[in-house]
Amino acid sequence: MYFLLAAITAFSVGFLVTPIVISILRKANIGDAPGGRKIHKKFTPSMGGIGFVAATFITLAIWGWQFPLPDIRFLLGAIALMFIVGLRDDMVELKAKHKLAGQFVAVLLVVVAGDIRIKDFHGFLGIQELPLLISYGFSSFVLLALTNAFNLIDGLDGLAGTIASISLSLLGSWFYIQGLESYAVLSFSILGGVLAFMVFNWHPAKIFMGDTGSLTLGFALGSLVVAFMENNAALPQNAYLRLEPSFTAGIVLMIYPLYDMARVFTRRISQGKHPMTADKSHVHHFLMRMGLKHNEVALVLGFLQLSLILLVFILGDFSDNIVLPVLSGIVLFLGFRLDKVTVKYVKRNTLKAPKILEMRALSSRQKVKIKLEKEALNSENINLN
Repeated sequence: MYFLLAAITAFSVGFLVTPIVISILRKANIGDAPGGRKIHKKFTPSMGGIGFVAATFITLAIWGWQFPLPDIRFLLGAIALMFIVGLRDDMVELKAKHKLAGQFVAVLLVVVAGDIRIKDFHGFLGIQELPLLISYGFSSFVLLALTNAFNLIDGLDGLAGTIASISLSLLGSWFYIQGLESYAVLSFSILGGVLAFMVFNWHPAKIFMGDTGSLTLGFALGSLVVAFMENNAALPQNAYLRLEPSFTAGIVLMIYPLYDMARVFTRRISQGKHPMTADKSHVHHFLMRMGLKHNEVALVLGFLQLSLILLVFILGDFSDNIVLPVLSGIVLFLGFRLDKVTVKYVKRNTLKAPKILEMRALSSRQKVKIKLEKEALNSENINLN
């Protein structure tokens, strides 16, 4: 009951705070203007993460005292630090190396001080327990990858919030069932804040997350995924909702951001570009070229993410050595089909479109309309003064 109240509290606070944030940002002229690779059509305030991060911490201050929050004190501090990094980057753009350095400090707080890390592969690829330094290094790399992968998908109204809400709902429920109360209350608090933000971010968006939101949310979600993987693996063999493919279960909770990042990096490198070069090669860009709207793309990708998560839960009695290749094969096949279908759709539309300087014959309806407009113009008295 307390966890539901935490989510409702976060939603209420976020719903009240976000309009204030929008108003302040509009007056300060802080946001994204249309043009270039931007796909929105008017000036839209950014830094919407302020609303749901504030909602999360206010909710934890209200409800968190009855749960063992000291267990996650370093995680909470790291989330706050990542928020500051994103806020700084939105207000005055940081150089890539400075931005990565700030992220790395937050990651070390979680991995080293908070001991939230991948300690064991549990037989996946024949690997068991990892040496301490390798565990630190691999866990840090995973967290940085998850954080920045999530940051990259924040390019469409409602998309990042939809993906995060699905994963947070499942994580919060799983933590609650397993009695991991501190992680559960954090998951549901963030979820409530994100749902409130989505009221204003759903198409047409009144505000964007900005790095303030996407970096913070991606980092928090990535940290919770790593915590889920290790706590799941530590459960007794016959425990309720223990998933045998622990590594795959963690990956699938962030499968869309990870796939999209791997896909765009591979395409850019193969074209001789820097992997961080901005372009319109993301999955959501391809779906929009097929004629889907912002909200339709968010719902389609959210449905696919949920379907893949449920598939891994269904295959929960099999090992990572079986489930991960199955998941990878499905994702790669869907991505391949998307590319083929999109290219075919764009070519068909190009053939239908009139060529430059080409004059097509008018239909009878168009001719009647032009004739009526001409008659209406001739019948009017024109004042030449």
